[in-house]
Amino acid sequence: MNRGRGVAPILVAAVLWGTTGTAAHFLPDSVSPLATGAATMAVGGALLFALTSRGAVRAIRDRSARRLLVVGVLGIVVYPLAFYSSMHLAGVAMGTVVSLASAPVFAGLIDFLRDKHGGLTARWAGCTATALVGTALLVIGRPAVAGADGSAALGVFLGLAAGLSYAVYTDSSHRLIGRGHGSNATMGALFGLGALCLLPVLVATGGPLLTSAGSIGISAYLAIGPMFAAYLLFGAGLRHVRSSTATTLTLVEPLVATLLAVLVVGERLHPFGWAGLVLLLAGVVALVWPGRAKPEAFRVESRHARWRVGGPGRLRTTRGTRSARR
Repeated sequence: MNRGRGVAPILVAAVLWGTTGTAAHFLPDSVSPLATGAATMAVGGALLFALTSRGAVRAIRDRSARRLLVVGVLGIVVYPLAFYSSMHLAGVAMGTVVSLASAPVFAGLIDFLRDKHGGLTARWAGCTATALVGTALLVIGRPAVAGADGSAALGVFLGLAAGLSYAVYTDSSHRLIGRGHGSNATMGALFGLGALCLLPVLVATGGPLLTSAGSIGISAYLAIGPMFAAYLLFGAGLRHVRSSTATTLTLVEPLVATLLAVLVVGERLHPFGWAGLVLLLAGVVALVWPGRAKPEAFRVESRHARWRVGGPGRLRTTRGTRSARR
């Protein structure tokens, strides 16, 4: 896979995701985190499906991929509800950091369980560990959030649930793309089905989102920017990097979220927090820096053969020398 081509779109997507906490901060108190999460994912998912309907329907009809679709959609439904609830209970910074910092760990575990002999690399482990230490210092360096008392523990738990669900649907997306479905079609199929599942939640809780022009505007931004555009970019990146690498790259999100909280919301950051930002950035930069490592590879199971994705745009079977262009 051409790893370099996958890094840039994932980093841009992570920057867009990093704006979600600050944007949601300016929503009225009457808007619940469930409404925010459901609206963001449902509206954005509907847009993704509309843009890619032909390829998305083809992916949905692929019976051999049905299990991946179900697992991926489950992750998509859980993620926004857990993520926005985590930020609401534990604070924007804590909820974002826990959700995103735990995702690479879960993604790495998924990769390891699937491919114990070649799923992860020492470079990935070192860079992820560095970034996770940075996120821990970032949490220590943040002042206590007003109102985040005993419920903060529940917020942290929901952040872990968000990290797990994020890793799950990232892995499902990556594997669907590996089966030959386009990245946009894969995003459209998964998030279109996720939008249908989240529609009842939106209907039940979304009334306050329509009470003012400001809340409508913020909701529209969350659906179009961090959801619609960002996931198109993320899907494009997943064509070229493993899901474990992608989730580590998205640790840029808490970095962006923290900087915006300091510059826009007016929160303070202690020296430990600044040190954490430096470590987090160093871990991500080291991961994406060009090296001598061989191109990453991942296996794709089908009913007829076992495929291994090797160099840029090529598929090789274990049954012979047959190759095909993706």
